[in-house]
Amino acid sequence: MHWWYTLSITIFTYGVEGLRWKRNFQLPAYLGDFHINFQYAPVEGDKAMRLLVVEDDRLLNNTLCYNLSAAGYTVDAAMTKSEAVSLCEAQDYDLIVLDVNLPDGNGFDFCREIKERRPDTAVIFLTANDMESDQLRGFELGADDYVTKPFPVSVFRKKVSALLSRIQRQTGGDCYTDGTLSIHFSELTATLAGKPVIFTPMEYRLLKILVRNPQTVLTRQVLLEKLWDADENFVDEHALTVTISRIRGKIETDGLQYIKTVYGMGYMWIGGIKK
Repeated sequence: MHWWYTLSITIFTYGVEGLRWKRNFQLPAYLGDFHINFQYAPVEGDKAMRLLVVEDDRLLNNTLCYNLSAAGYTVDAAMTKSEAVSLCEAQDYDLIVLDVNLPDGNGFDFCREIKERRPDTAVIFLTANDMESDQLRGFELGADDYVTKPFPVSVFRKKVSALLSRIQRQTGGDCYTDGTLSIHFSELTATLAGKPVIFTPMEYRLLKILVRNPQTVLTRQVLLEKLWDADENFVDEHALTVTISRIRGKIETDGLQYIKTVYGMGYMWIGGIKK
Protein backbone atom coordinates (compact mmCIF):
# COMPACT_ATOMS: atom_id res chain seq x y z
CA MET A 1 0.00 0.00 0.00
CA HIS A 2 1.28 3.51 -0.83
CA TRP A 3 0.28 6.33 1.49
CA TRP A 4 0.22 9.98 0.59
CA TYR A 5 0.93 12.89 2.89
CA THR A 6 0.54 16.54 2.07
CA LEU A 7 3.97 18.12 2.39
CA SER A 8 3.16 21.77 3.01
CA ILE A 9 6.11 23.39 1.28
CA THR A 10 5.60 26.89 -0.02
CA ILE A 11 8.13 27.98 -2.64
CA PHE A 12 8.27 31.57 -3.86
CA THR A 13 9.96 32.29 -7.18
CA TYR A 14 10.57 35.71 -8.66
CA GLY A 15 9.82 36.30 -12.33
CA VAL A 16 11.12 39.05 -14.59
CA GLU A 17 8.27 41.31 -13.51
CA GLY A 18 8.94 40.77 -9.81
CA LEU A 19 5.89 38.56 -9.23
CA ARG A 20 5.97 35.86 -6.57
CA TRP A 21 4.48 32.48 -7.34
CA LYS A 22 3.29 30.32 -4.47
CA ARG A 23 3.35 26.58 -5.12
CA ASN A 24 2.25 23.69 -2.92
CA PHE A 25 3.25 20.10 -3.53
CA GLN A 26 1.84 16.68 -2.66
CA LEU A 27 4.44 13.93 -2.64
CA PRO A 28 4.17 10.15 -2.17
CA ALA A 29 5.45 8.77 1.13
CA TYR A 30 7.19 5.87 -0.60
CA LEU A 31 9.84 8.12 -2.15
CA GLY A 32 12.32 6.95 0.47
CA ASP A 33 15.37 8.71 -1.01
CA PHE A 34 13.70 12.10 -1.09
CA HIS A 35 15.27 14.32 1.56
CA ILE A 36 14.74 17.93 2.56
CA ASN A 37 16.73 20.06 4.97
CA PHE A 38 14.81 22.82 6.73
CA GLN A 39 16.15 25.86 8.53
CA TYR A 40 13.97 28.14 10.60
CA ALA A 41 14.50 31.52 12.20
CA PRO A 42 13.57 31.63 15.90
CA VAL A 43 11.01 34.14 17.10
CA GLU A 44 12.62 36.92 19.16
CA GLY A 45 11.86 36.58 22.82
CA ASP A 46 9.79 33.41 22.40
CA LYS A 47 10.86 30.18 24.10
CA ALA A 48 9.22 27.49 22.01
CA MET A 49 8.31 24.11 23.39
CA ARG A 50 10.79 21.48 22.22
CA LEU A 51 9.62 18.41 20.30
CA LEU A 52 11.38 15.30 19.03
CA VAL A 53 10.11 13.40 15.98
CA VAL A 54 11.30 9.77 15.87
CA GLU A 55 10.17 8.31 12.54
CA ASP A 56 12.14 6.18 10.04
CA ASP A 57 10.03 7.19 7.02
CA ARG A 58 12.20 10.08 5.82
CA LEU A 59 9.46 11.94 3.98
CA LEU A 60 6.98 11.68 6.84
CA ASN A 61 9.70 12.73 9.27
CA ASN A 62 10.49 15.80 7.15
CA THR A 63 6.80 16.58 6.74
CA LEU A 64 6.11 16.48 10.47
CA CYS A 65 9.23 18.49 11.32
CA TYR A 66 8.33 21.18 8.80
CA ASN A 67 4.71 21.51 9.89
CA LEU A 68 5.47 21.46 13.62
CA SER A 69 8.26 24.01 13.18
CA ALA A 70 5.89 26.19 11.17
CA ALA A 71 3.51 26.02 14.14
CA GLY A 72 6.18 27.62 16.33
CA TYR A 73 7.75 24.61 18.04
CA THR A 74 11.46 23.81 18.22
CA VAL A 75 11.78 20.41 16.55
CA ASP A 76 14.56 17.83 16.41
CA ALA A 77 14.45 14.72 14.23
CA ALA A 78 15.68 11.14 14.60
CA MET A 79 15.38 8.26 12.16
CA THR A 80 16.41 5.51 14.57
CA LYS A 81 16.09 4.63 18.24
CA SER A 82 19.83 5.11 18.81
CA GLU A 83 19.67 8.65 17.38
CA ALA A 84 16.69 9.40 19.61
CA VAL A 85 18.50 8.07 22.71
CA SER A 86 21.50 10.32 21.98
CA LEU A 87 19.28 13.38 21.57
CA CYS A 88 17.36 12.65 24.78
CA GLU A 89 20.59 12.28 26.73
CA ALA A 90 21.57 15.80 25.71
CA GLN A 91 18.18 17.54 25.79
CA ASP A 92 14.82 17.39 27.58
CA TYR A 93 11.71 17.37 25.36
CA ASP A 94 8.16 18.49 26.09
CA LEU A 95 6.79 15.99 23.55
CA ILE A 96 8.15 13.02 21.61
CA VAL A 97 6.34 11.90 18.43
CA LEU A 98 7.34 8.25 18.29
CA ASP A 99 7.00 5.60 15.61
CA VAL A 100 6.35 2.14 17.06
CA ASN A 101 8.48 0.22 14.52
CA LEU A 102 12.04 1.53 14.22
CA PRO A 103 14.96 -0.04 12.30
CA ASP A 104 17.03 -0.66 15.44
CA GLY A 105 14.43 -1.07 18.15
CA ASN A 106 10.92 -0.82 19.42
CA GLY A 107 9.06 2.40 20.13
CA PHE A 108 7.32 0.82 23.11
CA ASP A 109 10.68 0.00 24.74
CA PHE A 110 11.96 3.52 24.07
CA CYS A 111 8.81 5.02 25.60
CA ARG A 112 9.31 2.94 28.74
CA GLU A 113 12.93 4.09 29.02
CA ILE A 114 11.97 7.76 28.56
CA LYS A 115 9.13 7.61 31.09
CA GLU A 116 11.46 6.05 33.68
CA ARG A 117 13.98 8.87 33.25
CA ARG A 118 11.71 11.80 32.36
CA PRO A 119 8.12 11.01 33.36
CA ASP A 120 6.90 14.51 32.46
CA THR A 121 7.72 14.06 28.74
CA ALA A 122 4.55 13.62 26.67
CA VAL A 123 4.49 10.88 23.99
CA ILE A 124 2.35 10.45 20.87
CA PHE A 125 2.73 7.10 19.13
CA LEU A 126 2.61 6.79 15.34
CA THR A 127 1.98 3.39 13.78
CA ALA A 128 0.47 1.59 10.82
CA ASN A 129 -0.89 -1.01 13.23
CA ASP A 130 -4.39 -0.24 14.53
CA MET A 131 -4.69 -3.34 16.71
CA GLU A 132 -6.48 -2.61 19.96
CA SER A 133 -3.89 -4.54 21.99
CA ASP A 134 -1.07 -2.32 20.69
CA GLN A 135 -3.02 0.83 21.44
CA LEU A 136 -3.73 -0.36 24.98
CA ARG A 137 -0.06 -1.20 25.45
CA GLY A 138 0.91 2.31 24.36
CA PHE A 139 -1.45 3.95 26.83
CA GLU A 140 -0.34 1.61 29.62
CA LEU A 141 3.23 2.81 29.03
CA GLY A 142 2.10 6.39 29.59
CA ALA A 143 1.46 7.59 26.03
CA ASP A 144 -0.80 10.61 25.67
CA ASP A 145 -2.16 9.68 22.23
CA TYR A 146 -1.93 6.95 19.60
CA VAL A 147 -2.25 7.90 15.92
CA THR A 148 -2.58 5.37 13.11
CA LYS A 149 -1.18 5.99 9.63
CA PRO A 150 -2.14 7.46 7.27
CA PHE A 151 -3.43 10.65 8.86
CA PRO A 152 -4.00 14.28 7.81
CA VAL A 153 -1.04 16.37 8.98
CA SER A 154 -3.34 19.34 9.64
CA VAL A 155 -5.36 17.25 12.10
CA PHE A 156 -2.16 15.95 13.70
CA ARG A 157 -0.98 19.51 14.28
CA LYS A 158 -4.24 20.25 16.07
CA LYS A 159 -3.75 17.16 18.25
CA VAL A 160 -0.27 18.31 19.21
CA SER A 161 -1.45 21.84 19.93
CA ALA A 162 -4.33 20.62 22.11
CA LEU A 163 -2.08 18.22 24.05
CA LEU A 164 0.63 20.79 24.74
CA SER A 165 -1.94 23.42 25.71
CA ARG A 166 -3.49 20.97 28.16
CA ILE A 167 -0.08 20.20 29.66
CA GLN A 168 0.66 23.91 30.09
CA ARG A 169 -2.69 24.45 31.81
CA GLN A 170 -2.11 21.51 34.15
CA THR A 171 1.33 22.72 35.12
CA GLY A 172 0.30 26.37 35.17
CA GLY A 173 2.96 27.17 32.58
CA ASP A 174 5.76 28.68 34.66
CA CYS A 175 3.60 29.06 37.78
CA TYR A 176 1.98 26.89 40.41
CA THR A 177 -0.92 27.83 42.64
CA ASP A 178 -3.43 25.92 44.71
CA GLY A 179 -5.05 28.79 46.59
CA THR A 180 -2.58 28.56 49.49
CA LEU A 181 0.84 28.06 47.90
CA SER A 182 1.85 30.13 44.85
CA ILE A 183 5.17 29.75 43.05
CA HIS A 184 6.45 31.79 40.09
CA PHE A 185 9.43 29.85 38.80
CA SER A 186 10.67 32.39 36.24
CA GLU A 187 10.61 35.18 38.83
CA LEU A 188 11.87 32.94 41.67
CA THR A 189 9.16 34.19 44.01
CA ALA A 190 6.67 32.32 46.19
CA THR A 191 3.99 32.95 48.79
CA LEU A 192 2.24 30.73 51.32
CA ALA A 193 -1.14 32.01 52.53
CA GLY A 194 -0.15 35.41 51.16
CA LYS A 195 3.19 35.57 52.98
CA PRO A 196 6.52 35.47 51.11
CA VAL A 197 8.49 32.22 51.17
CA ILE A 198 12.19 32.16 50.33
CA PHE A 199 13.52 29.17 48.39
CA THR A 200 17.07 28.52 47.21
CA PRO A 201 17.71 27.95 43.48
CA MET A 202 18.08 24.20 44.15
CA GLU A 203 14.74 24.17 45.99
CA TYR A 204 13.03 25.96 43.09
CA ARG A 205 14.42 23.41 40.64
CA LEU A 206 13.25 20.49 42.75
CA LEU A 207 9.82 22.07 43.31
CA LYS A 208 9.38 22.59 39.56
CA ILE A 209 10.11 18.92 38.87
CA LEU A 210 7.66 17.82 41.55
CA VAL A 211 4.75 20.12 40.61
CA ARG A 212 5.03 19.19 36.93
CA ASN A 213 4.49 15.54 37.85
CA PRO A 214 1.59 15.53 40.33
CA GLN A 215 0.46 12.21 41.79
CA THR A 216 3.48 10.52 40.18
CA VAL A 217 6.15 8.68 42.13
CA LEU A 218 9.54 10.12 41.15
CA THR A 219 12.40 7.87 42.14
CA ARG A 220 15.45 9.34 43.85
CA GLN A 221 17.51 8.39 40.79
CA VAL A 222 15.20 10.31 38.44
CA LEU A 223 15.31 13.37 40.70
CA LEU A 224 19.11 13.25 40.98
CA GLU A 225 19.47 13.07 37.19
CA LYS A 226 17.13 16.03 36.71
CA LEU A 227 18.85 18.09 39.41
CA TRP A 228 22.28 17.68 37.83
CA ASP A 229 22.92 21.31 36.99
CA ALA A 230 24.19 22.92 33.79
CA ASP A 231 27.74 23.13 35.20
CA GLU A 232 27.62 19.41 36.01
CA ASN A 233 27.97 20.01 39.74
CA PHE A 234 27.14 16.73 41.43
CA VAL A 235 23.93 16.47 43.46
CA ASP A 236 24.18 13.53 45.85
CA GLU A 237 21.63 11.54 47.87
CA HIS A 238 22.28 13.51 51.04
CA ALA A 239 21.76 16.86 49.28
CA LEU A 240 18.45 15.60 47.87
CA THR A 241 17.24 14.44 51.29
CA VAL A 242 18.21 17.77 52.88
CA THR A 243 16.52 19.78 50.11
CA ILE A 244 13.27 17.81 50.43
CA SER A 245 13.35 18.35 54.20
CA ARG A 246 13.92 22.11 53.85
CA ILE A 247 11.06 22.49 51.37
CA ARG A 248 8.72 20.60 53.68
CA GLY A 249 9.73 22.81 56.57
CA LYS A 250 8.79 25.92 54.58
CA ILE A 251 5.43 24.86 53.08
CA GLU A 252 3.98 22.03 55.15
CA THR A 253 2.33 24.13 57.87
CA ASP A 254 -1.11 24.05 59.50
CA GLY A 255 -1.49 20.33 58.85
CA LEU A 256 -0.87 20.52 55.08
CA GLN A 257 1.18 17.90 53.23
CA TYR A 258 2.62 18.61 49.80
CA ILE A 259 5.30 15.94 49.38
CA LYS A 260 4.64 12.29 50.17
CA THR A 261 7.51 9.89 50.76
CA VAL A 262 6.93 6.56 49.04
CA TYR A 263 9.28 4.37 51.04
CA GLY A 264 11.75 2.37 49.01
CA MET A 265 10.87 4.31 45.85
CA GLY A 266 10.95 8.10 46.02
CA TYR A 267 8.65 11.10 46.39
CA MET A 268 5.24 12.22 45.14
CA TRP A 269 3.73 15.72 44.90
CA ILE A 270 0.21 15.50 46.40
CA GLY A 271 -0.61 19.21 46.43
CA GLY A 272 -1.41 20.41 49.94
CA ILE A 273 -3.84 17.88 51.39
CA LYS A 274 -4.65 17.77 55.09
CA LYS A 275 -2.57 15.28 57.03
